[in-house]
Amino acid sequence: MKKRESRMHVIKSIILSNEVGSQEELLQLLEADGFVLTQATLSRDLKLLKVAKSVNSNGRYVYTLPVDKINTTSSSVAEPFNSRGFISLQFSLNIAVIRTMPGYASSMAYHIDNQSNPNILGTIAGDDTIMLVLREGIDHQVIRDNLSDILSTIQ
Repeated sequence: MKKRESRMHVIKSIILSNEVGSQEELLQLLEADGFVLTQATLSRDLKLLKVAKSVNSNGRYVYTLPVDKINTTSSSVAEPFNSRGFISLQFSLNIAVIRTMPGYASSMAYHIDNQSNPNILGTIAGDDTIMLVLREGIDHQVIRDNLSDILSTIQ
């Protein structure tokens, strides 16, 4: 494995197994694993991995990976995101509105956008509300099923 690929793998592993809230924290954890790098290099790596920040159960912002970057062999990894923050989903023709706990909407919209679902044209997120524009004529149950892949509490 190349040095960069190895480093990216370790970054993903650290983010999935720790609640890392800053690049400084992440740099220290990487150094403990034998990777000494600059903040600029780390910033580029995080951008390539499409790392975002979302609110954890304690209200602290921590790094998270998009669904497509999480190793599929560990299915329990995505569960903490899936079960937190979601309140409701309602539809009006080709618009869906998701209500969340305060601070969760942006992170959820990010994960929905990275799902690359052809039935969802786009999202707009506030602090506790996400608006989804749906492909015209799509059955709402199909959208519920699609979203349940990322938001396990949707029924």
